Amino acid sequence: QVQLVESGGGLVQAGGSLRLSCAASGRTFRWYGMGWFRQAPGKEREFVAAISWSGGRTYYVDSVKGRFTISRDNAKNTVSLQMNSLKPEDTAVYYCAATSGTALDLVREYAFWGQGTQVTVSS
Repeated sequence: QVQLVESGGGLVQAGGSLRLSCAASGRTFRWYGMGWFRQAPGKEREFVAAISWSGGRTYYVDSVKGRFTISRDNAKNTVSLQMNSLKPEDTAVYYCAATSGTALDLVREYAFWGQGTQVTVSS
C-alpha cells in the first residue's frame, strides 16, 4: 500500500515555472514506478511523465518534452516534476501515481493515486 500527497501547485504566468512534489508513505516506495498525470476540465486524465523504480528510465508525453523533468529520491520517498516554460494549455489538476506494472504511460496501470494539485497558467 502506498499513500501519495502532492504539493506545489499554484497560479503562474505563461513562461513561468513550478515544481510539483509528491510525498509517498510506505517502505516499498522504491519498488514502484511513479507517474504524473493531469486532467483538465471536461477532458480525460492524461499521462504527463513517468520514472522507473530505479530512476534510470524516464518517459514524457510529447507536449512536455524539453520543458518538464521528472525525478525521484528513493531515500526520501519523493518524486518531483519540474515544469518550465509553462503554457496555458498546461492548466489542469496534476496527479501523482504509483504502479508495480511496466506500462508507465497508461492510466489503468496505476493502482495508487494522490488527491491532485491544481496548476493554473495564465496567458
